[in-house]
Amino acid sequence: MMTRNETVIISSPHLHAVTSINHVMTRVIYALIPGILLSVWFFGSGVLIQSLLAVLFALCAEALMLYLREKPLRLFLFDGSAVVTALLFALCLSPYTPVWVNFTGICFAIIVAKHLYGGIGYNMFNPAMAGYVFVLLCFPVNMTTWPLPAGITDQQATLLQILSIIFTGPSSLENFDSLSGATTLGWTKSQLSGMFMITEIRNSPLFGSFAGKGTEWIAVAWLCGGIWLLIQRIIKWEMPVFFIGTVFLISLLFYWYDSSIYLSPVLTLFTGGIMLATFFIITDPVTASATPRGRIIYVIGIGLLTYIIRTWSAYPDGVAFAVLLMNAVVPLVDNYTRPRVFGEIKHG
Repeated sequence: MMTRNETVIISSPHLHAVTSINHVMTRVIYALIPGILLSVWFFGSGVLIQSLLAVLFALCAEALMLYLREKPLRLFLFDGSAVVTALLFALCLSPYTPVWVNFTGICFAIIVAKHLYGGIGYNMFNPAMAGYVFVLLCFPVNMTTWPLPAGITDQQATLLQILSIIFTGPSSLENFDSLSGATTLGWTKSQLSGMFMITEIRNSPLFGSFAGKGTEWIAVAWLCGGIWLLIQRIIKWEMPVFFIGTVFLISLLFYWYDSSIYLSPVLTLFTGGIMLATFFIITDPVTASATPRGRIIYVIGIGLLTYIIRTWSAYPDGVAFAVLLMNAVVPLVDNYTRPRVFGEIKHG
């Protein structure tokens, strides 16, 4: 029996965390909505269709794996993590992506990248980026054909045409080539390989006021959504700031070196997936480094690799590859940046 002076000490932490997974994921979804709406505005209803299909496939795959692993469906299926994974994956896809590519990528993301590693909290690689890279490597042609942004041409695909492209394939439309084209980054890379200069390439209608046509304002929406997440304290400022700072500085350095073949920092940041990655992908607490110094090293590595892949590889946008590569070295980074435990005696 305990006396009045005896104290029972329970392992830390002692404070109840009021923030649940569902709370965090719900706010991430809210922050994604402005960018999704602008994506639909500029690239058509295919964006919304891909997102809905990805969410449906993700929930089905999640339910299947929870059943096979004998986990409670109600507790895990509706925590929002599968929906966020699906949305981030779908936002990387072309709105014209065939339904079976969407299904394949989501199954890989949820089943392989997430549940085969133990489920949420145990996965080593970002599931959305793993699923995207998997289908990008397996089906490159289907992943690189995008609709032309609104404002470039008066001819836009109707809802029925988009549904036909997604569910039966682009061969079902005779005028598909007039409705599709390369992304701004893809066009830029192909023109640079043809010995054109940036000043000449910038004359393309694929460019808008300060970056890619349409994608510049979508990137601004990701930025606004990310700032809201910062205000809500869902994410911390260090990772986004160091990531953007790294990409900005390295792009500025090469732009100063030769502005005829290297994109300006503004074009680099607001074209492609940089802003989406800044606030919604690299900040994933599960696959990022767990130590304060490690997180800085982690995002700096992603920034450097993203620029290197974008500039010198065959892929126009290297964010997904950079994230997965840095996911792989997180255990090593954590090992060498682990803070000293209070009271630990440092030897040597």
